[in-house]
Parts: sequence; structure tokens; C-alpha cells
Amino acid sequence: MKRTFLIFFLGSVFSLYAEESADTLSLDDAFNEDAIVADSLLSSTPDSVVSQLEREFPESFENNLNNLLSIYPNTYVSHNCVTDSIGPEIDDSLTMLRLKKIPALFELVYNPIVKKYIELYTLRRRKQMEYMLGVGNYYFPIFEQALDAAELPIELKYLPVIESALNPRAFSVAGASGLWQFMYGTGKLYGLQGNSLIDERRDPIKATNAAVRFLKDLYRIYNDWSLVIAAYNCGPGNVNKAIKRANGKKDYWAIYPYLPMETRGYVPAFIAATYAMTYYKEHKICPAHVDLPFICDTIRLNDRLHLAQISEVLGVDLEVLRNLNPQYRKDIIPGNGETYTLCLPQMQVDKFIGMKDSILAYKADSFNVLTRVQVLPASADPYFKGVRSGAIGKGVYVVRKGDTLSSIARRRKVPVAKIKKWNNLRSDNIYIGQKLRMY
Repeated sequence: MKRTFLIFFLGSVFSLYAEESADTLSLDDAFNEDAIVADSLLSSTPDSVVSQLEREFPESFENNLNNLLSIYPNTYVSHNCVTDSIGPEIDDSLTMLRLKKIPALFELVYNPIVKKYIELYTLRRRKQMEYMLGVGNYYFPIFEQALDAAELPIELKYLPVIESALNPRAFSVAGASGLWQFMYGTGKLYGLQGNSLIDERRDPIKATNAAVRFLKDLYRIYNDWSLVIAAYNCGPGNVNKAIKRANGKKDYWAIYPYLPMETRGYVPAFIAATYAMTYYKEHKICPAHVDLPFICDTIRLNDRLHLAQISEVLGVDLEVLRNLNPQYRKDIIPGNGETYTLCLPQMQVDKFIGMKDSILAYKADSFNVLTRVQVLPASADPYFKGVRSGAIGKGVYVVRKGDTLSSIARRRKVPVAKIKKWNNLRSDNIYIGQKLRMY
């Protein structure tokens, strides 16, 4: 397809050059020769295009990345090695060659804005990359399994890197939540439950399955993965408007200037994340060690339960339970007859099943697990403890001197027969101090 931006051709031009040179040049020679070509191509990009790309690089991206990663609890992240604090500078020709070698259905192009994002991940935010690489060892297998089952590109596993920095508790200013940053309405549309106690947009497995269905639906619309990712970020409506303004061209780089500012950097950021996650070793970045159990199992529960009950009875760190089950906003599994999932370290599953009754009973009042179904409010009337509801009095009436069933019935505006029925009375005889149920 025809490209609006000259820089889009960098990847394909370099690819042709590299293929023609492979038989005659050594790898080092090829890099030297390619560096000359790359410098020439990059320098030939119009200044107006470069300056536009620089302006459209979202300044808030670095701060957002930092803020998201600051939420990671230090209690389960450690480091087995020390990452080089500086890292090697990026060589354009080498970067393009590396991008070409990544097996992907997604079009991994190289241009100035992609380069800026690669620098963000590999130079300016190296410490954060350590965290994401470490946490990725836990989450990527979940993403890969779901994407593979749906026959979607495996490289889409890097979407949560730019969406949430792999933080399942991430919550954006716009209201997007979880690893895949679902908005509330979109989450509901794809079956993700949300209320005061639970946010399934934070559930790694359920949210991943929902994201896979969403991405698959978007691909049916656009049949182009760059447009799919753009639509995932800003919505199909904005992408369709951009296509219309670009005279119907269904190509990301053709509609680039007509997209919302944030989305213009979204696809370049995805390409950069894919590169950085693939070639982190070449940039001397060391993954952090994440002290989470990688072998876990899921239990289905319909009982109301607090994670702290499990933690204290089984001796499992509460922070680990929270990170295995980030969907529970207040650490409470709602229960109430509905079925919910609990993710546990595999070695704790049998122990939980065997001690389930003890866990449910452990400090139930202290952890606000028990809820009162019926409560009679206090009343200033010492002879009447209760309230009325509509035409039928509810509560308990204490018989006073001079009371009869008829007078009580008139006062409470209910038939005598109902009072007798509620209290299993065979006659109209009552006595002072007798407590009559009024419901």
C-alpha cells in the first residue's frame, strides 16, 4: 500500500540491502555498511516530519511508566544481577536488522519515533525494564497460551507492556483498569464483572481471554494488525474517522496524522516494546527476580472469604495472595452464592481444601466477612422494638397493660387473624410483657 511518510520505507529498504549483501559481507562488515545506508536514510527524512514526530512523542509516557512501576511491591521483587546503568547506544542499522529478525506477523518498521521509544526502554528506563522483564516471566505464559489458542500473533503479548507496564492493579486517569487496561463498559461487553468488591479487569486470566476476543473482533473489521492495535487504544470510532480523513486508506502510517495524539505513539511504542523485550540481553539489561509461585492452581468458591484468613491459616504471604488475585478490590471474595475463582500456589491447594471450614470460620467477624441478613433497629418506644413496613407492621410488639389483640391490630393496621397466625395463637388471650411478632 502507498505510504504517506517516507520514513516508513526504512525497514523495507534496509531489508533489501541486507539480503543482497549477506553473501558477500561478514556480519561486522554488513553492520558497518548498513550504518552508512541507515544514516543516509534517516538524514534524508524531511525535517518537518521528524519535528512532527518529536512533538507527538507523549511526554507523559515516561511519567506514566514510572508511576505504574512504582506500585510494584518491593516485597516480592529482587535482583540477581546488576544492570549496566548506561547501556550501549543504539545503532540504527543494527536495530533495523534486529527488528527484521523478529518472527512476527506485525509490521515492525523503524523510523525516528520508533527509535525514540526504543531509547526510552533501553536507555532512560532501564531499571523499569528489569521489573517488567521479571514480572513478564509470570504473565507472558498466560498471554501466550490464550493468543495461541485463538491463533492470534504471539507478539501481541507485549500490548500490556505499553498498556499497564505489566501491573495488574494499574488504573488510568480515564478509568481503564488492569493489565490490558479495559474501560468499564468494554469490560462489561466482554464479560468482565465489576462492583465494589471485585474488578475482573484486573484478573490476569479472565482479562486476557477478554482481550483476545476483543482483538479478534477488531481484526475482523480491519484485517491489519497495526490498525487493530490503534483501535484497541483509541476505539474503532476514532480509527474509522482517521481512515475517512485519509481518503479511505486503511494503513496506520497513512492515517497517522489524523489519529488522536496518544494513539500516534501507540504503535511505535508497541514496536519498541517488542524490540526491547526481545533484545534486552544485547542492551545489558538484567531481569529482576519475581518471588511469585509460577506453578499455581485455581479453586472455585461460592463462600465469602477474606484473603487474610487464607494467609494466616495457611501461612501464605498476604502480598503474594493479593498479586495472584488482584481482582479482589478489598481482599474479599464476595461469595453470596455466586462462584468465584481463587488462585493459590499449587502446593497449598490440597491444604486449603482440607482446612476450608477452619479457614472460613477463622476471625470471620474481624475480617468483615459475615454479613447480617436481618437487623431490627432500635426504637425510643420501650414497648416496641422494631419498625413498620407498609401496611404490615414488622418487628416485635411487647404487650402493655390494657392491650387486647383488637387494639393492637387497630394500632398496627393489620387484621387480628394475621397477628394470631404470626404468633401461633389459638385464642385472643394475651398477657402483659408478652412479645408478639408483627410479621
